[in-house]
Formats: sequence, C-alpha cells, structure tokens
Amino acid sequence: MMEILIEDSITTCLSPSVYDMICKLGFEVRENCDINTIVSPNGEVCWQTITECVSYTESDQNLDYQKSVRLLGPICEAVHLHLVSLTKMQFEIRYALWFQWTNFPELFPEIFDALKSLQTTTVSLSLMKLTSCLERALGDVFLLTGKECPFLLRDLLASEELAQVFGQPVMDVLKVFVGSPCGLNLRNILWHGFASPQEIPPKYCSMVLLVTAGLGQLLKSYLQQIEFTLVHRSFITLKNSEDLIVFPDVTPEILSILEEVMKTSTFILKIMLPYWEVAIIKFRSHRFADCALLLLTQLETGLRNVFATVNKCPKRLLTAESTALYTTFDEILAKELNDGKINQLPLFLGEPAMEFLWDFLNHQEGPRVRDHLSHGEINLNEFPKEIANQLLAFSLVLLLRFIDEDLLSVFKEKTAIKSLVSFAEGYSSCFHPVSQLKKQVLNCEKSISVWPLLPLPGDQIQVTRLEDNSETKSCNSLIIKIMYELYYHVPENHCVFKSLDNIPTEKWSQLLSELCSIPVRTLYCPRIVLEVLIVLRKISTQCQQVSDQVVTSSEMRHKQWVEKTLRSRQRQNYLRMLTSIKLLSPVLYLILLFIALELVSIHFVHEKNTYEYQQYLKFLKSILQYTENLVTYTSQEKNKWDETISLTHIALLKIWTFSEKKLMLMHLAKKSTRAVVL
Repeated sequence: MMEILIEDSITTCLSPSVYDMICKLGFEVRENCDINTIVSPNGEVCWQTITECVSYTESDQNLDYQKSVRLLGPICEAVHLHLVSLTKMQFEIRYALWFQWTNFPELFPEIFDALKSLQTTTVSLSLMKLTSCLERALGDVFLLTGKECPFLLRDLLASEELAQVFGQPVMDVLKVFVGSPCGLNLRNILWHGFASPQEIPPKYCSMVLLVTAGLGQLLKSYLQQIEFTLVHRSFITLKNSEDLIVFPDVTPEILSILEEVMKTSTFILKIMLPYWEVAIIKFRSHRFADCALLLLTQLETGLRNVFATVNKCPKRLLTAESTALYTTFDEILAKELNDGKINQLPLFLGEPAMEFLWDFLNHQEGPRVRDHLSHGEINLNEFPKEIANQLLAFSLVLLLRFIDEDLLSVFKEKTAIKSLVSFAEGYSSCFHPVSQLKKQVLNCEKSISVWPLLPLPGDQIQVTRLEDNSETKSCNSLIIKIMYELYYHVPENHCVFKSLDNIPTEKWSQLLSELCSIPVRTLYCPRIVLEVLIVLRKISTQCQQVSDQVVTSSEMRHKQWVEKTLRSRQRQNYLRMLTSIKLLSPVLYLILLFIALELVSIHFVHEKNTYEYQQYLKFLKSILQYTENLVTYTSQEKNKWDETISLTHIALLKIWTFSEKKLMLMHLAKKSTRAVVL
C-alpha cells in the first residue's frame, strides 16, 4: 500500500485558471439568445451569429480566448436548451444529414441521448468520442488539398487547408473549444483525464455537436463548388493485439471484486470514481471501446497522482497553464523528469507494470490503443473485447496495490486474484524491438525447417550434389568452424547439441527457442542498443524473405516439373536450386544463431569505445548486405543459384575473420563472465 497518496484533499485536477476558463467564464454573461438567430428551423447553422462572438486582441489580432468564451457562453446555453427540447426524431430529421461527413453518423444519436439523460459522466464520454471523431473527419477534409495530415489537432486547426474550406472565422471558433490550451481545450483535458464529470458543462458538448453539423453544411457547399467527393480514410485495425492477451478473461467474479476495490483504492481520486463505475457498466453491456476509453484516461489520472507523489512535485497533478506542458503519459512513463532527475515512478511500479504500459501505449509496433482511440482512427463498434479485458485485469492488479493491507490479504486469498497477480508480476514486453527480434528469429527458423520437407523430383532423377570445388569445400569448412565458435558462447544450460555434425532440424528449433527464452532487459534501452537491434532485425527480415522465396520457388518448380512444363534450361536451373539450398540452409541457421547470441549479450555493446562500435556496426551491415544480395539472387526474377555459393563464401570469410578478433558482443559477455568467476 502507498499511504502517502492523500486523495481526499483533491477536489479538482484543473489548475485555477483552467478551472475558471471551463467552469466559470462561460457563465458570466447572463443574456438570453434567440435560438432562431443561431440555427434555422430546418437545422441550418447561422455561422455569423457564432463567429461574431469570437474576439481578438487589439494589439496583435490574436484570438482573445477569455473574452471569446465569455461571449460564446450564452450561445452555448441556447444551443443546449434547444437540443434537449427536441425529440429524437426531430433531432434526426434536422441534423442527421449533416453528420454524414464524419463517416461515423451513428455516434450522434448516442450523443443526443447522453445530453437528454443529463448524466455528467456520459456527457463527458460523449464529448471525448465527438472530439476524436471530429478530428478524424477534419483530417479527411484536410487531405482534399493537403498531402500529409498533421498528427496534432491544434496543428490541423491552424492549417491553411482547413481555413480554405471552412473559412478562418469558423476555424477560430473550433480553436476556442478544442484547439488550444489557451481556450476551453475540451479534447485534451478530457482525453488526458484532468476533468472530473461534474466539471464539464453539458452545454459545451451541445455546442460542439451543433458546430459539427454546421461544418457538414459548409463542406457540402465547398464540395459542390470544386466538384469533389470527400474520401474517408479507412479505420485501422489494432496491430498484433493478440500478442497482448496475457491475462485470462475477466469473469463476473473479477468484475465484482473490481467494484469493491474501486471504492477503497487510493489510486482512484474520489472525484473520478464515476468514470470507473461507468467503465464497468460499459463492459457489461459489451461497449468495449467506451470501457477502454474511460479506463485509459483514468489510468493516466491515477498514475499522474502517483508520479506527482513519488517525485515530490504535487503541482504536476494539475493541468498546466497554457505556457507549460501538461503532465501526460509521455512524461509519466519516461525514464527522467524534465529537469534530468530520475523518474521514481518506474522504480515504484516495477518493470512488469511499466512494460505492460509501454506495450499498450508507446511501442510503435504495439497497438498504441490510446493514440488510435483519441485520434478517431478506430471503429468504436468493432473494438476488440480482448483489449478491454486486458485493461480491466491490469487495472485491478494496480488498484490492489493501493488498498489497506488487511483488505488486500483477504482479496489475495481468492484464486482469481492470485492468478491475475501472478500474470502481472511475470509480464515481459511483447512489442519492444528485443521481443520483436526474438519473434522474427523463431518465425524464420520455422520457415527454414520446412525446407527438408519440400517436394523433390521423382526417383528416376538424381538431384546433383554441390559441385566438389574448392569454394564449396571452403564454405562447408567455414560453416563448421564458425558453428563451433558460436556454440562455445551458448550458455551451458541451453546447449542442446552433442555434436555439430548433421544437426537435426528439430534441434535447431530447440536451441533457438532456448536462446530466445533468455530474458533481455528492455525498459529504457539506450540509443546505441536500439541501433544494433535495428540492423539485426533487418538481417532477420532478409533471412525470412530468402526462406520464403526458396519455399515458394521450390513448390512452384516441382509442380512445373511434374506437369512437364519446364524448358530444358529451367530444369537445369531447378536442379541447381535444389543443390544450392543445401548450402543455404545451414548458413541461414548459422546467421540466426549469431543473431540470437548477440541479442542475449546486446547490452555489452556499452563496453565498446566509439571506434570499436563503428567497426562492429560496419560488420553487421556487411552481413545485412549479404542477406540483401541473397534475397536478390534467390528471387524468381534472378534465379542466380550458382552465384549464391560465391556470395556465401565471401560472407562466411568476413564472419570468421571478425569472429577471430573476438569483437562480437558474445565475446564481451564471455569475457565479463570469466572476470566474475576469477
């Protein structure tokens, strides 16, 4: 338990000026606006009434956000009262057509229902989904004339491309509501978990809803003028999400336990508890995207609280002023603070929890769930249950760390909780480059293991042996010498060969699996380690392509051989391929073994000085060059099977020469181990 978290004293996560901007400024001007001056009876938005409320500073004509929010307050109130006075049918008749441009029209009746319900939590949730949907749609509009859509919403709203479509005054309205930390900044304060449900006035959700319809009307006119059709980018599918399935399915029992823990865990600020409660409701009703969205924002809130506490910087809990950055996941999960001091949060949470968060949120090859959700890149209706499952399970384990010891001991007696805690404590990264390289090595080995099973020509045809020339003999000799040298560096408890002669395929699989099971530190890998990993991964990728080409070519040529459709020259080339791959198979295994051993010793790269490191990189790139050439030679277009022998001979000589210098990472590791023993 972490008793130093004093959540009872926290009544808001908004700094005073941000709180005033959102909760007070828009209520200062008390006047009734005629809704007919804002929107016509048939749902057409009168933009002039809205844009006239946007103010600018006299000195430099920049937006005056405070004055704009004050003047827009009564407009927002009138819009809100108008919308909640409509029936659902009236709402859809007037506005449904104007939401089509967002490519997610089914979202808007849901938002209307939330506004009518007056439940503050669902209004906040609706505004989160609305802003992400709006951002995605605006990006599609940007691409009508722009080339590369800006990643950040504020940059998108500041673009000339959108101003050309909608007009600058309209873009300034959007900036007031969602595009600048100087304004209401509704998107960011919600998506980063700063605003509690009661701090978001529903009238702002209503206003953004109407603005979205108004944008649809302006866009229609623009498209008619230029005679273009708006093309929507496809939603993305979460990458490799199946690799994240670590925890078992969340059962009704676990959900009930989570509901109990939520009430007592100091990880959850009391002002934010409604979000957690709705997350559970959404999971039970199979609204998995809503569940994940709420959990992600509240994990950021809770972790920010822990971050601010362990690093003794309580002000970081609050939204920053417009002149400073917010404390978001990027800062919370970083190795160091802005002032260069070590972030104490990773030390407190431990590597397994940090690895899980990095996998879910940060690694480029991971699902990056929060990024994709917040930028509107995921179809919410098709969000996978498995992801919400994992977030719920992780959240429960995290919350348990912040409850009373006596209560914790009671929960830990439950079998389901023991299982979750065990999985959490044993978690290791799935999407770090180290983990991805291990996966590549094993996949490549699996592909090469198919080679002996490839079909051969009939018994009446004798497959020629490798030409008994000096180059072939030299290759075989070098393979054996290098293999002995590499195998010497395999950790003793992972050795699987008794002899290095005629190694059976299944033994290769066992050896590489053993080596890839050795833990390698992944959290906060230095740049120098990542540089080496990039090259090793490129080598592995080329090896995989060579293997895939061999399998494809062999199967295709055998089929043509059987059907007697090969010309004489093609028949000879096919036989040369079959003899050549007898050499390539052990060479590729050799390279995979080299990669696996270097990976185990990857952090010893720090022991190299600058010159040694450059020489080492040069060596790795020479192997990469060899594998790239091998891909070219073994392609169906080239079919240079005899040439692969010369190519391989040169590469093996380089590997042996470098190995003799004892400059590989595995040599440094062995040297270090010996020094410890001595």
